[in-house]
Amino acid sequence: MKFKLPLIAAFVAMLSLTACGGGSSGSSSSPSSPVAESPATLTYSETVAGTGATVATTSYATIKYTGWLYSASAADHKGTQFDTGTINPNGMSSNPLYKVTDFVPGFTQGITGAKAGAKRTIYVPGSLGYGAAGIPGKIPANAGLVFDVEIVAVF
Repeated sequence: MKFKLPLIAAFVAMLSLTACGGGSSGSSSSPSSPVAESPATLTYSETVAGTGATVATTSYATIKYTGWLYSASAADHKGTQFDTGTINPNGMSSNPLYKVTDFVPGFTQGITGAKAGAKRTIYVPGSLGYGAAGIPGKIPANAGLVFDVEIVAVF
């Protein structure tokens, strides 16, 4: 009989710990959705200064670019690459022809003021990227973006 009492007490203690989550610091048992990483503000670094015409919000331009999801843990903040290409590869003869304001606001703001020949890395906060909508399966909601751009020509 003396052996049963400590065994019952141990069992009750174990049930108590199990009921309260075993002492873990988490307060929720439901899985959380991943939080998109994002820089706090729009910034850019110009690695090559251009010498040609200056990009304005009314401009058309040929721009080579590569886009990545922002990653705070990567040394260069470049996470998963989501796109690469050339905007208006055939100059004014491109079809369709894109104005520099036809893209996410952070991209437009990051290239405005650059001169033809310039190369920049642009860090875009989620609010100036694809926002809360993101692009399902490609860019998470509110994700920060990083673009490497080369301004080939401004017209």
